[in-house]
Amino acid sequence: MRFGISTSPQRCSWDWLLDVWTRCDDIEVFESGWTFDHFYPLFGDSTEDCLEGWISLTALLQATTRIRGGVLVTGMLYRHPAVLANMASTLDITSGGRLELGVGAGWNEEECTAYGIELGTMAERFERFEEGMEVLRLLLTQDRSNFDGQWYSLTDAMNNPKGPQDPLPICVGGSGLRRTIPAAAKYAQHWNYGSPIMTVEDFEMRHRVFCDALDAEGRSRSDVTVSTLVRYDGDLDAMMRQATEFGEAGVDLGIVTLPKSEHPSAVEAIAAALGPLT
Repeated sequence: MRFGISTSPQRCSWDWLLDVWTRCDDIEVFESGWTFDHFYPLFGDSTEDCLEGWISLTALLQATTRIRGGVLVTGMLYRHPAVLANMASTLDITSGGRLELGVGAGWNEEECTAYGIELGTMAERFERFEEGMEVLRLLLTQDRSNFDGQWYSLTDAMNNPKGPQDPLPICVGGSGLRRTIPAAAKYAQHWNYGSPIMTVEDFEMRHRVFCDALDAEGRSRSDVTVSTLVRYDGDLDAMMRQATEFGEAGVDLGIVTLPKSEHPSAVEAIAAALGPLT
């Protein structure tokens, strides 16, 4: 099993984030680090501080040399996918080919209401997401692109230069059986499982659906990384049990969540505990 670290840039200082990432950059157990794409903190008081995920990621990748990085995951509704494609290509270049492009439909009603962003119905969100994925695919692979959809359009649109990774790895996050998982099977090199349930049994059911969707697309399971979050709350043994259970169920990459109450040096103890599982 492989491992990454999740450091959502909420309720923490920039110095804390930077310290965590530079430490992880020196620890081979961690192959990747992840921020998130929210403007208000999640899971508690939403009036607390929150740094923007893409700007944070850009600075963190500039401050490191080895570890890969991504946003887990970018809400399609926050940025036009043509803008996102240009952001991704540029960051892939400036990071030396270390970007993972995480994408999801978006869901945060509080943020959308605050900023006047149209969230839309569930059906509209996924129609927009699927169109956006096609726009990303075109702009990340073609010199000029044309597209005429309900939500987005392109006319001889360019996104040059492209980044060094070909293809640029796309991570689709979510657990929806009807739209999200089939989209991951069609477009992504990485599927991140996350749901309100977050159990091994729920993952196994959705993993079977994902494998069937890959078969329908003529793709191999070995071509795609499957990840999920692994919780760390100070109990290394509980973290290792969770990682082991998900690994046995089919997860390739465990992304460990680091509480903001922990000193950045905690990543060293986490890595030492996870090392035998790699």
